[in-house]
Amino acid sequence: MASQQIPVSPVTGIIAEENVFIDFGEHEGKSILEIQDTLPDYYDYLINKREEGICTIRRNQDKSFRLYVSNTLQ
Repeated sequence: MASQQIPVSPVTGIIAEENVFIDFGEHEGKSILEIQDTLPDYYDYLINKREEGICTIRRNQDKSFRLYVSNTLQ
């Protein structure tokens, strides 16, 4: 049997990028997939924030996923 690999996003993990929306700043409301397509430098910024461990994805009551970046220094 051939195993199917689930694509893994460097920003959202196994959650599809079109299902996760930015919930802060000037790009609020845009999906991660839209950011990847139109703003590659900002997408790289989000990857770096995830690698630093200050990026969080939360599920809202409306079942949508929202991406947050913490501004607090550790």
